[in-house]
Amino acid sequence: MIHIQETIERLQDHLQALTLTIGERSVFTPENLKRTAEYIESFYRDMGLSVQSEPYRYWDFTVANVSAELSLCTNPSKRYLLGAHYDSVAGTVGADDNASAIAVQMETARQLKSLKGREELDLAVKFVSFALEEPPVFGTRYMGSRVYARKARGKKEKIDGMICLEMVGYTCHYPGCQRCPFPLMFLGYPKEGNFIGIVGDFSSREFTNSLLEAFRKNSDLPVVKLAVPFRGWLLPSVRLSDHASFWDRGFKAVMITDSSFYRNPHYHLPSDTMDNLDYRFMAELVDSLLIFFRSHQW
Repeated sequence: MIHIQETIERLQDHLQALTLTIGERSVFTPENLKRTAEYIESFYRDMGLSVQSEPYRYWDFTVANVSAELSLCTNPSKRYLLGAHYDSVAGTVGADDNASAIAVQMETARQLKSLKGREELDLAVKFVSFALEEPPVFGTRYMGSRVYARKARGKKEKIDGMICLEMVGYTCHYPGCQRCPFPLMFLGYPKEGNFIGIVGDFSSREFTNSLLEAFRKNSDLPVVKLAVPFRGWLLPSVRLSDHASFWDRGFKAVMITDSSFYRNPHYHLPSDTMDNLDYRFMAELVDSLLIFFRSHQW
């Protein structure tokens, strides 16, 4: 309980910094994008990790993906990428979309780092915070994840699985508050929004199932999965985040999400604020991610 409470408080601190101290993080507030990148860089540097800022031009200003890598052994055989976009849509502070994901990403890194030297884990995790994902950039070559995935494929970066965190902080607790895209409403998915979703394409099925198996060990966070063919093109709503950039470049990738606008009525509205989030839910997701990473033991 103390562990969970500490995680909750740290998550709240990140949300306050991102949504209140900094605020809107859209292409129309480039200075705030810069402040956010600096906040993320500072966090990982303070952890003792090597941080890379990967700048690129968007129109008349520069943005940057931020990455930090944590190796849990000398020559890890598995390399994962835990990614999330740090921008928000114009006119909002983007608490769930997507400060919640950045907070979970950073807290997962902090807790995984604390295991180094105490547990033998055969893996490395790269934490990548993508600069731009929201409209009007979405779907263009300027998306931070498209920039990263294109370069990763070009230099043949080893990525055994990419985990995309997309809106991971909102819950609802009455029957019918959770919706699904057609035809999933006929397939027995929950009607109450208290679960986390794992979405993978068919080529990522083994990776998706390994995450599902690990997440199910956390009885305090219900989990459901969805596997889609053809990189999600038959169900376009499952492509609306950074994992699709990696699918399109041939990487195994999944999206972890609270289901976005199928659950959260504050999606892309000024009311997407930190007081609407479920921090216990987010803390349990951190634990579920740690369970997955800790499953790689010699």
